[in-house]
Amino acid sequence: MPLEPHTWHVLIVEDDQRLAELTSDYLQNNGLSVSIEGNGALAASRIIDEQPDLVILDLMLPGEDGFSICRTVRDRYDGPILMLTARTDDTDHIQGLDTGADDFVCKPVHPRVLLARIHALLRRSEAP
Repeated sequence: MPLEPHTWHVLIVEDDQRLAELTSDYLQNNGLSVSIEGNGALAASRIIDEQPDLVILDLMLPGEDGFSICRTVRDRYDGPILMLTARTDDTDHIQGLDTGADDFVCKPVHPRVLLARIHALLRRSEAP
C-alpha cells in the first residue's frame, strides 16, 4: 500500500553530506519530507524536538556516535530508527538492534531497497 505523499518526515543523521543529499533527493522524489543533520552532537536534540516519523541514523558521526544517540533518544522518541552504516560486523548489527534501532542496513544499499524498508517501518509505526 503506497504512503500518502509528503505526509511523512524523515530525519537523516549522516555526516557524509553528498550521501545525505543524494538520499534526501531520492526520498523527496518519492513523496517524503526530509531534513538532514550532519553533527552527531546535535542529532539527539533534533530527534527529540522534531519527532520525525522516521530517523535514518549513521553510526560513525562527529561529536557522538549512532549507538549513543539511539540510547539517548529511545525513551523520548517512539518512531522507527533505521541504522544505515558502512559497518558490517554482526556485533554492530546486534548492538544497534539492542540499543533500540528497528532496522540495521549496511552501505551500500540500493535506493529502492532503502525506500522499501522505510515504507515497511512507517507502515508498522502507523498500525494500531
